[in-house]
Amino acid sequence: MSQEADGQKVDTRKRKFLIAATSAVGGVAVAGVAVPLVMSMLPSARAKAAGAPVEVDISKIEPGMLLTAEWRGKPVWVVNRTKEMLDLLGKHNDKLVDPNSEQPQQPAYCKNATRSIKPEFLVAVGICTHLGCSPTYRKEVGAEDLGADWPGGFLCPCHGSRFDLAARVFKNVPAPTNLVIPPHQYLSAGKIQIGVDAKGA
Repeated sequence: MSQEADGQKVDTRKRKFLIAATSAVGGVAVAGVAVPLVMSMLPSARAKAAGAPVEVDISKIEPGMLLTAEWRGKPVWVVNRTKEMLDLLGKHNDKLVDPNSEQPQQPAYCKNATRSIKPEFLVAVGICTHLGCSPTYRKEVGAEDLGADWPGGFLCPCHGSRFDLAARVFKNVPAPTNLVIPPHQYLSAGKIQIGVDAKGA
């Protein structure tokens, strides 16, 4: 009887050992399959970076000049508008589709006459709202090829859409809406962050 009891003890120990070993190997196998599966569902570093906010140094943009940054794979313009440029903004509202920015193409804190946080700096996505072309910056007032009443702004070379220096679209052009103003905030007097809403807005 003692031999049978000893034999049963040995079998029980072996059984417990085999169960524990099999469970451990199974657990490792499950983890080995689950980790790559879960990792494949997470966005890549490149994808995270593509959607991440970007900081732009605007301290060196001279009055009247445009700087282009990239955010989410799109060009974002920052224009340092002069006083003369700002003075022209209210003088052609009757020629614009949406002069008061009623369409939600900008954050609430940019729904104003200049479509900006600080009047002198326009921050706009440089993609035409017609077919996604990139307009060119035509700041000269009364440009010879655009007519004497041209107040300066942006011209889409693909289909002729025109936008003023607040990125508002003119009437009778293919683009249906104003250019998009991205969420942004000022980190300092000379630096903005695109992709994050203004603090306190």
